[in-house]
Amino acid sequence: MNARADFPFFTSPDAPVYLDNAATTQKPACVLDALRRFYTTTNSNVHRGAHRLSRAATEAHEAARSDVADFLGASSPREVLFTSGCTEGINLVAQTLARAGYVRAGDEVLVSTDAHHSNIVPWQMLCERVGAKVLPIPITPELQFDMSAYLSMLNERTRVVAVPVISNALGLRLPVEEITRAAHDVGALVLVDGAQSIAHEAVDVRQLGCDFFAFSGHKVYAPTGTGALWGREDLLESLPPWKGGGEMIRQVTFARTTYNCLPFKYEAGTPNICGNIMLAEALKYVRNLGLSAIHAHETALMHELCEGLQQLPGVQLLGGSAPRSSLVSIHVPDVHHYDLGTLLDQMDVAVRTGHHCCQPLMHALSITGTTRYSVALYNQSDDIQRALAATRKALRMLR
Repeated sequence: MNARADFPFFTSPDAPVYLDNAATTQKPACVLDALRRFYTTTNSNVHRGAHRLSRAATEAHEAARSDVADFLGASSPREVLFTSGCTEGINLVAQTLARAGYVRAGDEVLVSTDAHHSNIVPWQMLCERVGAKVLPIPITPELQFDMSAYLSMLNERTRVVAVPVISNALGLRLPVEEITRAAHDVGALVLVDGAQSIAHEAVDVRQLGCDFFAFSGHKVYAPTGTGALWGREDLLESLPPWKGGGEMIRQVTFARTTYNCLPFKYEAGTPNICGNIMLAEALKYVRNLGLSAIHAHETALMHELCEGLQQLPGVQLLGGSAPRSSLVSIHVPDVHHYDLGTLLDQMDVAVRTGHHCCQPLMHALSITGTTRYSVALYNQSDDIQRALAATRKALRMLR
């Protein structure tokens, strides 16, 4: 795969070896072109105007929703809510479940130990509000999801299970389909964090079997501040809105307000119109390249990267030799991750250091953080070899 030429970022002679894609991705020209095209030809507010610009903007915005629905395998565009990202999607679910009284005192919310803070804190806020508990699902000594422990934790008090498809700190895939089936057996709802999988593998929410699926646009070549939440239509119909304002209403009086139909019930105020159109453009770009081809390309790069890292003295790959499609974290006991990341930056290699918004996981591993390398469709073998050479040199300097 040779998609690098599609990304203006890499035309700069100062562009680094960019291996921080799990944090955010670069943007292809077609997505950037969509920004200029909208603001120079179509810019207007949606849903509210009778003039042709408003109609054109509305049509483009709702076409973008349909594109997102198709990408996710949704039954209907009504199941797709535009958000500012995965974090907002998870908060939307947690807050509406609280308002609906779905989680009550004594109930339990199960969250995987390797979850991102955005899939922990909203549930803690919910449970503090109603007197429920957030319980961590353990990981095995190999850092895999502990299915046996999880099954033993499920009971009639389990109301929600929240897990990622791919851990953003470990790069390991969770058995989401099996997790979901077991949760449904005890009547629990399942929210899946798709932030780290959305750009790397095909999504079919109906096949996953989950009840909610959230992702961020900036992880999949779209702008920051974009994303979507998919939810089962019957659930979204039954839950209350979470923000009040324009567009989410049907009729307002000082005596009573009635709410709009899906998906607008959850989209108060003027949406990120251009951003959502750019999100759809990014998903089209990915689909045109083919997710199976992207996955194969990135898996080969990760194999090369992991093999090279394992050959470096003292480097520990978290999760060992388990297969990964997009990211890997390393721990070097006698080297601080920040020092390693700083030296790599000086050698024009961009990686991520720290706890990766997974402090409970780091506490469980008795470390303060890791150095994370993450690939995208525009990376090539040369990027991997340059990163390995820089890492080797940096480690020699730090010892």
